[in-house]
Formats: sequence, C-alpha cells, structure tokens
Amino acid sequence: MAGRALVLGGGGVTGVAWELGLLAGLAERGIDLTTADLIVGTSAGAIVGAQVTSGTGLPDLYRAQLQPPDGDVAARIGAWVKFRYALALASSRDPVRTRARLGRMAAPAISEARRRAVIESRLPSHGWPARRLLITAVDADSGESAVFEASSGVDLVDAVSASCAVPGVWPPVAIGGRRWMDGGMRSASNADLAAECGRIVVLAPVAQGFRATIPSVARQVMDLNSGGRSVVAITPGRAALTAIGRNLLDPARREPAARAGYAQAPAAAAEVAAVWADGSARAAKAATIAESPGPCGPGDSWS
Repeated sequence: MAGRALVLGGGGVTGVAWELGLLAGLAERGIDLTTADLIVGTSAGAIVGAQVTSGTGLPDLYRAQLQPPDGDVAARIGAWVKFRYALALASSRDPVRTRARLGRMAAPAISEARRRAVIESRLPSHGWPARRLLITAVDADSGESAVFEASSGVDLVDAVSASCAVPGVWPPVAIGGRRWMDGGMRSASNADLAAECGRIVVLAPVAQGFRATIPSVARQVMDLNSGGRSVVAITPGRAALTAIGRNLLDPARREPAARAGYAQAPAAAAEVAAVWADGSARAAKAATIAESPGPCGPGDSWS
C-alpha cells in the first residue's frame, strides 16, 4: 500500500475550526497534511477538505476562523432531535435501515437554497480540486451511503452541502433526483475509505460511534492498522474540549476552538510526523485516540 491519506471527520462549526487550527499549527512545524495523496471529508471535514484543496493557504484559512461570527446562524441539536436519534439508533442493528430512519426526520424551516448559500460562502473555490478529494453523504430515503468526487459529476458545493445536512437540523440536499444527508450518519470520520493508502492521519473532532450501526473512530483505526497500515488519529484534548463546549454548532465557539486546535499541534506533532514521514517508525503505537470521549454523544457528531 502506497500513498498518504488525510481523513477529516465531522464535528460542526467548532470541528471545522479545530481542524483548521490543528492543521495550521502542524504546518508551522513542518508537517503539512494538506499534501496528502487522498483527502476524505465528512460533514465538517468536507468543508475543511474543500478549503485546504482550494489553493488558499492554511494561515489564511486559520485566520478566517478567528473572525467574529457576525451574521452566522447559530443552531443546536435539541433534546427532541437527540431523542429521535437515540430512538432510531436503538431500533435496529442494521446500519442502512437505521440511516433511513434518521433520514425520515422532519426537515427544519430553513430552505435548502439558503443553507446551500451558507456552504457556498465558506468555500474559497467552487470547483473540484486537482488533488483527490472524497466527500461522504447518505441517501436520506434509502439509507445507502455514497462518496462524491470529481468524477461523480456532482457540483462541489452540492456535495459539501449534502455531507453537512444534519437530519433534523439542516435540510437534505437534492442531487440526481435523490435526497442526501450528512455523511456522518455512516461514520463520524469514514476513515475506512482511506484503506488504499499505507499512511493515514485522522483528525476527528468527534470519535464516538454507536455499536455496529455507526462505527467509532477507534474501531475504524484499529481495522486499518490491522491491515498493515500506519495510522494515527488525533481528537481534541482536554483544553480543546473545554474551548469547543457542548454545542458543536455554535459559531461563538469557533474562535476558541480554532485556537485550541492550533495550541494542540505541538503535542500531536511527534505522532503525526512518525506516520506521515515513515509509516513503520511507530508501528507499535500506530493508533492513538485521545483519552477523553468528546463533548457529546452520537446525535451531536455532525456539522
């Protein structure tokens, strides 16, 4: 297995900020993960993936996260939505059937066009990059998962919008006569999609899963590592969890989340560099998951 992959997981607007802060901090230490041969983006990670392959430099992307959230719409995964998530997750052990149940959740009042405009405003470029970028989504009606890339013939903004369409919070996105929702309904990171590469770095603002229905980041990293790959997963440390807070969709937490990601880079640099530079250098400790499980449960995992 050859090549390096960067996997960017879901985690709301704070997940976007934390990932960009961490990427910027690592790049300052000579570890530029955006040079990956393959980038996999899910939900918040889809936004980050599209941003870091747009030609805009990491310092500029990081500085943008430090700006006041003027005009940004705050959202929250409320108690009723969380209850419906829990009911859907507990009602079946079949992942596809569970995702279809999640897809039937009532769409919010915001229109698809308005939400698309928000996503469009966050992307420096609206065309697919030359570097290979995979964006995950789930069919809201059938529960089947899909991967969009440049060869799919799907508009980049639509693909990212679909990957970020949290059921019960944001409306599903119409593509090809089908309705698509958040790729995080399959997995918070979808790290398994990077299996073609031998060296993999996973940035996971949210690491949890739910039994066999939604595999955790730890489970996917373990499976990848058992196949002879060298993998490291970085999740928010304690200070970052405090900065992020409990509402991953709160724009007011964006700046502290970005700064926390940047501040976490020195602690993560050695492990990331060991995988990025030499996949065999740390084989005995290839999979690293932060000791804290994150600020919330499966229903809070997405952008």
